[in-house]
Amino acid sequence: MRLKFALLPLILTLAASLHAQSPTPAELGPRSSALDSQLFYQLLLGELSARSNEPGAAFSLLLDAARKTNDPAIYLRAVQVALQARAGESALQAARAWSQAIPASREANRFVLQILLGLNRVADTLEPLKREIVLTPAIERRNTIWAIPGAFERVSDRQLAVTTVQKALTRTLVDPDLGATAWAVVGRMWLSAADKPAALNAAAKAQGIDPGSEHAALLALSMMAPDMPQAEAMVRKHLPKARPEFRMAYIKTLLDSQREADALAELQAISNSTPNYADAWLIQGAMALQAGQLTVAERHLQRYLDLIDATPEEQQPVETKRGRSQAYFSMALIAQQRKDLSAADAWLQRVSNPEDVLRAQIRRAALMAEQGHVDEAIALIQSQTERSANDASIKRSAQLQILREQKLFDRASILLKEAIAQNPEDLDLVYDLAMVSEKLGHMDEMESLLRSLMAAKPDDPHPYNALGYSLADRNMRLPESIALITKALQLAPNDPFITDSLAWAQFRSGNKDEALQLLQGAFKARPDAEIAAHLGEVLWAMDRHAEAVQVFKEGIKLNPANDTLMETLKRLRVPL
Repeated sequence: MRLKFALLPLILTLAASLHAQSPTPAELGPRSSALDSQLFYQLLLGELSARSNEPGAAFSLLLDAARKTNDPAIYLRAVQVALQARAGESALQAARAWSQAIPASREANRFVLQILLGLNRVADTLEPLKREIVLTPAIERRNTIWAIPGAFERVSDRQLAVTTVQKALTRTLVDPDLGATAWAVVGRMWLSAADKPAALNAAAKAQGIDPGSEHAALLALSMMAPDMPQAEAMVRKHLPKARPEFRMAYIKTLLDSQREADALAELQAISNSTPNYADAWLIQGAMALQAGQLTVAERHLQRYLDLIDATPEEQQPVETKRGRSQAYFSMALIAQQRKDLSAADAWLQRVSNPEDVLRAQIRRAALMAEQGHVDEAIALIQSQTERSANDASIKRSAQLQILREQKLFDRASILLKEAIAQNPEDLDLVYDLAMVSEKLGHMDEMESLLRSLMAAKPDDPHPYNALGYSLADRNMRLPESIALITKALQLAPNDPFITDSLAWAQFRSGNKDEALQLLQGAFKARPDAEIAAHLGEVLWAMDRHAEAVQVFKEGIKLNPANDTLMETLKRLRVPL
């Protein structure tokens, strides 16, 4: 039999492992090895069987060899062969044999635990879970316990998972050093079982054992909601002792809940107590920019950049690269809002993180187009390297956006038709071409494209809405327009933009009261300049001019460059 060269490295590795495990006498003398000719041949057959798609024979040979030698490498190989063959029970058999042969092996016990979880045998994980905690070095034990819920993420019986984990942690729950983490883990398990009261009770027990426990506070933070004020009380109790990273997690939760004032207060507290914590300045800068406070935003962002520039690059976390890019983008936007386009371009040119370069160059192209250099802008986008399959689509969308904003619809149409020829299955391109055709006044082409999309994707509301709105906006085929938009609204209930379309069709049909009711609901759900234009016009047509003017002013604040709003104000000659 000829030995394949691909098998040699593995056989030699196993042989070296066996030799290393053989006893070495203190005195010099010949060394013995567990790898005799018969065992070598058995390992060879096992590997040949594995390579020949005979996993059953390979597993039996390897497991037998592992039991003869008590060699971890051979036990591991037997487990791997079984797992590759999707033979879960066999893999479990080998892992258990390994763990029994070498009780101190944490790797063997982990395989037993992971395989049991993969087989969804939750109750059987109790002993391996206990052993995992015991085998973990004391210095690592807290983190090991905290990681337990992640291992049970995919189990089906969450209640059984909670019971099993709590039993495994019985002794740890009363440990003065580890009890807070253990109770926090039990709380996380209850939370995954959708029992928030039990999770909250566990968090309280954890904080009772150790008021300074971050794990207890993290559990409480994950439960923060308007209907659970006790959770935030626990979080706030921890804040005076908290690391800046925890406080930033709390701030993110506040921002997700749209509690900007509370988030800003916490950010300022971090900056006062830990003035060199860079991320707090970055978020404060972003919030100030969003609020239109350009000078304040610029000061905070520059402080962030000064702090990270003062830190040696090798000591900077990976997130700093994205944070630096975000600061550059924000600084560019500040310069752009001040009409200093050359400064904005300079900030964008500083973006060097590979994941952000394309976006920065697209922003630079938009600035060029804004100054009338459309050809240069398109050329800049086209010259960018494509690092992923999605980059080509991003580049095309950026070019299309520039052509639309510059009202170069003929060129946009050519670009889209070329893209469709290359990607005929991309229905988003067809929709974009329909919208460009509408801008060019090619109504027949637009309708044909939209109806082809309705046939291809009958559950997509956008083609129905687009055609219905276009008809209504031109006072054409109004009953059909209402039917199309109603169909779209059935597919996407409560969508404020489709509701706006229906309201506009009703207004064009003379149903002012119904249009007003629909538009008021849509504008409340989604304040938008175009919806404001329609709502203001309906109010104006109903001789409610003061209300109309107020709505128009709100629309201008939202987007002073919106074409629909500007055209409406000009046509109605609204005095603002």
